Amino acid sequence: MTADGPDVLDVPPPAAAPRRRTARGERGRERYPAVLMTLAALGVLVIVAPLAGLVARAPWGSLVELLSAPGNRQALWLSVFCSVTTAVVCVLLGVPLAWVVQRTRLPGRRVLHALTTLPVVLPPIVGGVALLLAFGREGLLGGFLEDTFGIRLAFTTPGVILAQTFVSLPFLVLAISGALQSRDRHLEEAARTMGAGPWRVFWRVTLPLIRPSLIAGAVLAWARALGEFGATITFAGNFPGRTQTMPLAVYMALETDPDAAVALSLVLVAVSLAVLIGMRRRWTGAL
Repeated sequence: MTADGPDVLDVPPPAAAPRRRTARGERGRERYPAVLMTLAALGVLVIVAPLAGLVARAPWGSLVELLSAPGNRQALWLSVFCSVTTAVVCVLLGVPLAWVVQRTRLPGRRVLHALTTLPVVLPPIVGGVALLLAFGREGLLGGFLEDTFGIRLAFTTPGVILAQTFVSLPFLVLAISGALQSRDRHLEEAARTMGAGPWRVFWRVTLPLIRPSLIAGAVLAWARALGEFGATITFAGNFPGRTQTMPLAVYMALETDPDAAVALSLVLVAVSLAVLIGMRRRWTGAL
């Protein structure tokens, strides 16, 4: 104590704030329902066990040899060619289609949106039958196209691309529709007030805004096309070198060469896993 007042050293220190439990400590002491944990474990088992069986039975020593066999190499090349072409077609058709659904006031656009996304829930085999009835030789359009323009789609390589487009296009339309619906339209309106025409607004403003969703939708459409089986085998058949893609080659190899079937399956699994990891922030969140 000094003459001028209390000494600073005599002032008692403030009481220490109570220590807060760390998040790690809280998680460590948290109890989870046993029923939910058991069901979650069974769910993981259902997904992981088949993949583990595929890896365990893989002929690692002869993997390159099996994949380089002429028939398998043809299936690989055809799958890559058709799936990439399908992704390009989906972009060319899907972006305008999604724009019409989200940016116009045309009557029936909601019905149009429902119809364009129907193949997502439609069994692929049903899609193949529908394609035959529309574009087959005796279909609604198939006979006309072949007689008038000499274009034959059923049981041809273009038929594979058409079948893959049928099942893959809705995935890109959904991705673009969601982006167009969530993006602020003020920039588009500002461009119009500055004299930009509809095409310039779309090309210079709208398209850059939805570019991330466009890339994600195109990759998803490509991956879906790469794994397409039901509609392809029904509409395009299973002809080596012409319509036999990797999924069809796996199906045929199961009866004659199981090791080749496992090798081709590993390629498809690796591609699918790479797509999910590469696009996880947009589709599944951080892994």
